[in-house]
Order: sequence, then structure tokens, then C-alpha cells
Amino acid sequence: MSLLDQRKLIASIHPFELLSSSELDSLMKKVDIAYYTKETLLISKSVPSIAFYIIIKGYVSEYIDGNIHTVYGEGDSFDADALIYGETQSKFVVSEDLICYEIKKDDFLDLIQNKRIQHYFLQDFVSRHQQLKEYAGQSQFTPFLVSKVEDIYLHKACIVKSEVSIYDALKEMKKVKSTCIIVDDADSYGIVTDTDLREKVLLGDFDVKDSIANISSKNLISIQINDFLFNALLLMTHNGVKRLVVKNDEKIVGILKQLDLLSYFANHSYLVSVQIEKASTIDDLQEIQSGLKNLVTTLNSNGVKVRYISKLVSTLNLKIYAKVFEMYVDEPLQQKSALIVMGSEGREEQILKTDQDNALIIADDVDAKLFEEPMKNLNSALLQIGFVKCAGDVMVSNEFWRRNMHDFKTEIDTWIASMNENNLQNLSIFLDAKCVIGNCDLADETKEYLFESFDARDDVLAHLAKATLYFETPISLFSGFVLEKEHANKLDLKKGGIFAIVHGVRCLALENKIKSTNTIERIKELNNRGVFDKIFATELIESFDTLSSIRLKAMLSAENEQEYNYINPKNLNKIERDLLKDSFKIVNKFKRFISFYFHLEMVS
Repeated sequence: MSLLDQRKLIASIHPFELLSSSELDSLMKKVDIAYYTKETLLISKSVPSIAFYIIIKGYVSEYIDGNIHTVYGEGDSFDADALIYGETQSKFVVSEDLICYEIKKDDFLDLIQNKRIQHYFLQDFVSRHQQLKEYAGQSQFTPFLVSKVEDIYLHKACIVKSEVSIYDALKEMKKVKSTCIIVDDADSYGIVTDTDLREKVLLGDFDVKDSIANISSKNLISIQINDFLFNALLLMTHNGVKRLVVKNDEKIVGILKQLDLLSYFANHSYLVSVQIEKASTIDDLQEIQSGLKNLVTTLNSNGVKVRYISKLVSTLNLKIYAKVFEMYVDEPLQQKSALIVMGSEGREEQILKTDQDNALIIADDVDAKLFEEPMKNLNSALLQIGFVKCAGDVMVSNEFWRRNMHDFKTEIDTWIASMNENNLQNLSIFLDAKCVIGNCDLADETKEYLFESFDARDDVLAHLAKATLYFETPISLFSGFVLEKEHANKLDLKKGGIFAIVHGVRCLALENKIKSTNTIERIKELNNRGVFDKIFATELIESFDTLSSIRLKAMLSAENEQEYNYINPKNLNKIERDLLKDSFKIVNKFKRFISFYFHLEMVS
């Protein structure tokens, strides 16, 4: 390897890329290349560390109390702590012939006097994890400067002929829910704003029977739909106007309002929420839901954490659910039932489209058959909007998930009494139930009954918790990724890591009667109750966040929904691969915790 290649390799490893060119040149003069045979003991309690190692080829195993803790491979480095603190509880053994770079102890200690380097090596797992994620996010390019007018919500344009009366024009304006009137005057356009109406009609001399052309302004300022939003902002600022007419060539296609533009730059979600409130048809909601991917892409590109994106998307989806419910359920019946969502929607962890998981709890004094037709219509409407049909038919159109509260309680008794796989799965689904709209007291009482029914039922809890171990974590003994040949050498993030955290935490929340359904909020509450210590709780949150972030990246680039959970580690950069490996190690640590906590070795 040439000196230039060596320099590039060192510079590609975090945090050495933070060094200036002259600092990196100085470091390269102190870097040696070393070779060690298999089973060489490099560091232990009795063998002090003499260097900081960066692996070029081969593997090194780290043992703690006789058990393998970590296996380091190509591109990995170790062990700064042994050099900084002068001691270690670990044993580092070459497990495959090793070629590595070495930075001698004194040179390494001199190097970390640089505050940027020092800050990284003196951090704990969580802080280091957070810094790596922040560093990885710095290179992401914000899309705001390249977003176009067609990417934003446009208000319908109210266009009337110049001879129409002011009164009729106002009626048309109300009909299309516009805030201005475009006046078509043969070969030109004018505009009438609420300011014109106030100044020229209410406070002026014009009558509502007069022609609308009499009060229109000719200074119509427009922008093309394929122009940049940044240019729209400049146009508004330069001309001192609050709206622009949007054209596709010469055809007027909508109105861009200043409030919407500023909301787009500040917070996409505000506008989406307004759109949902204003929606009057299923087609309106379908258009809104299909645009949520753009919202997710924008927020993710701007470094917003996945946990906040998923909460936001779930909140907006629940608004859509509520809107559809109000469309199909007569008002007297709305307070006689509670529409609930479950699964990722119930946990507020949905990112992009997932299966429908919903149910309806009906008051005991109401005939459940009254809801049969409305709920079938509701599911059909959700399907039309873009919410995928649940493969397991966990939907309100299925009478099993649409029943009176007393019947739900009876079913809960069945789930707990019979520990077959189907009942345990239904139990898991219902644990994530969240009320969307209606009489939420019905949902709260049913959920409370579930918690009370689990007092002293450790046997059921253990069988429920066993599912945490169903799927292998896709990381090998040598810290390599275990790939699935049948899925083009990719790995499944959901089965491999996310499910274990979600389900294990869900079981702990059930035992501790924690009402929250969100995984991260459950972890925090488990920490508050002493089930986890703060360090382990934070490790779990960071790992869950990392897995969700990488999964989101896969979702946004996937060609179809079947590939949402699969990633090829080769498509990740070095930092992302390191973060993923760290997260899988925490998943395995959590699985061991769950196995010990629920005594799963005794569960057949």
C-alpha cells in the first residue's frame, strides 16, 4: 500500500478526518505497520497496551471474564481506553493473522491533546454513538434550496369572468374555499384580494351588484410551477405580496400563499394538518396521504430524528383516520364507540405506509351490528387513501375486531387463559392499542382490564416474552453481518433488531402496567421504575433510533414495499456500518436481559 493510500485510509476513519492536512501529515510519520500471528495476546490485565491499533486485515477478539465481547475486523480500531486509563479488564487476542497500523502509546496520548480527537475517545458508548450519527448527518444536503413550487400544496384558484358581479364572484370564492379572486379579462388577468373587498366595497363606493372587474388589480404576480420555491420567496419579498398565482405555461393551476411557503420552510407538518382539516372527500385525503413521503424525505434530509418523524407521521395519519371516521359514522354513534389503532400506528412509530391495524370498541348498550356497514366503508376508504389492507385481517371490517366492550373483555380472558400462538399474537397486537376518536373512555377501561388481568400471571408473560428471541440478530461471532441469500445478500432490520426491542419492551411495559404505547417512552418509564439503569436505557434508545434511521433510508430508496426492511450493508458508509454493528450488539445484550428477567430458559 502506497503512502498516499495509507493516508487516505487513516483519513477515512472517524475521528481522524477531523485533523487538518498538516496534522494528518504529522500523524502519518508516526504510524507503523505491524504483523501478528494468530493467538498472539496483545493486551490484557497483565500485558499493558503499547499502541493504538487500526486493522488492515485479520481479526482480534476482545474477551471479558472469559467470554467474547467483541470481534474487531478490517477498518476497526482498538483500544483507546487501555492507553488513556493505563489498565483494562479485557483481553485482546489475535483470532486470525493480523496486519495493522500502530500508533505508539506516547504518540497516541499526544494526539488526543487535540480537543476534537480527545472529545471522541473520552466519550461513553451513548455519547460516541450520538456524535457518529451527528457526523454522518452533516453531509446530507438540505433539499429546501432545490424544492420546487410543484412540491408544495397549492390552493385552488377561484377564476371568474370580468363581467361577473362582485356578489356572484364572492359566492364562487366561498364555494372553492379560496381567499382571493382571479379575474379573467379577455387577454389579461386581474386579482381581487380581501384588502380590495374591504377598501373598495365595504369602505368604498362600489356595490356588490357591480362588475368584479371594477375592483380588480392588474399587478398580478405569477410564478411557473416548475420554478424554485426559493425564487417564490424572493418574489414575495421583493414585491411585498402575500400570494403568487402559479402557472403551468399560461394556464393558472393554483395559488401559493406566503403562510404556506413559510410553513414549508419552517415545518411541513403544519400545512399537511391544515389540508386534512379542510378535506371534504376521500379523494382529498388520498392526495394528502400520497404526499407524506415528501414530508418524510424533507425532514430526514434536514437531520430530524426518526423518532420525531414517526411521531409526526403517525399523528397526521391519525388525523386522517379521525376524518374518515367522522365521514362514515353518524354523530350519535360516534360517542358510543372508540376507534383504536394498533401496531406501529398505535406505538406512533409508523414512518411510511404499513398495514392497517385497527379495531372498534362499542359501548355495551349499543347493537354492534349498527357499525357493520360504516366500518366496512371506513376500511375501504382507508384502502383507497393508501393504507394497505392487513394480511391478518386485523381491521374494523372484521367483526372479531369490532365488538362491544364486554365481549372484548371476554376475549382478553381467552387470550390469557389459552397460551396458543394466535392468542398471544392478538394479545401483543392489542397491547399497542391507541384511541383515535370517539369515546376513548371505552378504550381506557378495556386496556385497564387487560392490565388487571395480568396480576401474578408470570407464566403468560414468559410465553409472551419468548417471542423476543424468535429471530436471530444478523451479526456473527466475528462482528460480520449475517446476510440472507434469498434476499440478494441483504439483512432484515425489522426481524434482526427492531422487533426484539419493540416486543421485549412491550412485555416489560405490560408487567409494569405502563400505559404508554411508544417504545422509547416505555423505555424511559422502565428506567424511571428501576427496571433498567439509565445507561442501559439510553443504549437501547440510541440503538433503536439507529436501526429505525437506517431502515428509513432503506424505505426511501426501496422500489417496493416488500423491500422496506431489507438493507445491503455494502451500501452503507463506514460510520453507518459501525453504528449498525453497535446497535446489534445492544440488541443481543437486551435479549440476554429479557431471557434472564423472564426466566425463558424454563419456558418450553
